[in-house]
Amino acid sequence: MIPRIEILAEKKLVGMNLKMNLTNNKTLELWSSFMPKRKEIQNNISTDFIAMQVFDSLYSFEKFDVNAFFEKWATVEVTDFKTIPNGMKSFVLEGGLYAVFDYKGNGSDAAQTFQYIFQTWLPHAKYIIDNRPHFELLGAKYKNNDPNSEEEIWIPIKIKS
Repeated sequence: MIPRIEILAEKKLVGMNLKMNLTNNKTLELWSSFMPKRKEIQNNISTDFIAMQVFDSLYSFEKFDVNAFFEKWATVEVTDFKTIPNGMKSFVLEGGLYAVFDYKGNGSDAAQTFQYIFQTWLPHAKYIIDNRPHFELLGAKYKNNDPNSEEEIWIPIKIKS
């Protein structure tokens, strides 16, 4: 699995977030809260969803810890922040260099793909993780809990110095 390397432009996002870790994963709760309200967002750029993870600077991908907390977001990209529905927040996703992996399969089976990214591809690449949000782009080919589902995994990177 070879990623494509892309430079992402800054994105304006609107959505909902929850703090969680992998032992107390609240992803289903987050998306269950967001999806009924998503149509209240009036200035969407597309019909795509962005599932984003924000890790603090102390989060370690090398010494993986299922108990380490991070912030998970369910969002859509918008043109501006003039109208933000009640119960939602804005987020500016900083642009930069990303490794983009195409993933096909059920989301619950993605752990092997992430393991490959962080334990096989990254140690041998000319890149390291950059301290910016990670996200999955859930486009037209995304089908929740379907083995034929397709999504893009965006990992923030920078060139090793």
